Amino acid sequence: MKKSLFALVLLSSLLLLLMGCGNAKETGQKQDLKKVTVLLDWTPNTNHTGVYVAQQRGYYKEQGLDVEIVQPGEGSAAQLVAAGQAEFGFSYQEEVTIARTTGVPIKALAAVIQHNTSGFASPAAKEIKTPKDFEGKKYGGWGSPAEEAMIRALMNGENADFASVEMINIGTADFFTSISRDVDFAWIFWGWTGIESEQKGIPLNFIRLTDYNDALDFYTPLLIANDDMVKNNQALVSAFMKATAKGYTDCIREPREAGQILLDRVPELNKDLVMASQVYLAGEYKGDAPVWGQMTEQRWQKYAGWMYNQGLIEKTLDYQQAFTNEFLPKE
Repeated sequence: MKKSLFALVLLSSLLLLLMGCGNAKETGQKQDLKKVTVLLDWTPNTNHTGVYVAQQRGYYKEQGLDVEIVQPGEGSAAQLVAAGQAEFGFSYQEEVTIARTTGVPIKALAAVIQHNTSGFASPAAKEIKTPKDFEGKKYGGWGSPAEEAMIRALMNGENADFASVEMINIGTADFFTSISRDVDFAWIFWGWTGIESEQKGIPLNFIRLTDYNDALDFYTPLLIANDDMVKNNQALVSAFMKATAKGYTDCIREPREAGQILLDRVPELNKDLVMASQVYLAGEYKGDAPVWGQMTEQRWQKYAGWMYNQGLIEKTLDYQQAFTNEFLPKE
């Protein structure tokens, strides 16, 4: 009996020792994870779902990363990432183009969505069906010079009078509230606000930018890092992009499951809107590209040329330095 008791105590001690070693090993693994910050460009939405999926499903940890996803504060994503306030961030082609031509050292790593899904939207009752119909109307925007340049260019293409448009800065005000009382049209992304309009039963006229000029098929949003990170910490960039690409691949294959992960992390979002948007974007993330995230020189060159002609940048863009496909998954 005593021998059996001794053996039991010894076995228990060995099990506890092994468990302790296992816990120590796990603790060591956690300590070895590289802390990384990802800066969003806006409040969380389905453009960002891939990073939430990669975080939730452990893809970043598999690559040795402890990723924190943060919302934007003061300053643009490009400025903050360039200054090292975040290792990676969400941006858009216009912001990266302006940054590169003004000496801000950031680089695009992936196109989150392959084609530009944005355009100018208005209630169907206002009969704004072409850029010429902007004449005499009120536009609600966020005060970017690109907005004026975009509206002016579209109207000039139809010999319309841009001077008759009243430009109103509505900031982050709700689109549906604004068009019901303050403005006639605004710039939206169909994959979010357009789908929301369908759910609300509010018919919209939608003037998609790419229908008027293929140079306006710019990448929005993008994932970015600063030049120093891309040049001197390629292993970290490669690890982050491998996990992120896996997250967006899941969004394409399993949009509803991915949408639920976003909702679990950001429960204040509208569930029906998230699910519908996620299904829509499942066909837009990769689009017709060979792999998710891939960008082309032609599209960078075309949009930079358009921006230069509109006076939005003062010198031409060295587009080969503005982006890289190096860290994307292979076909």
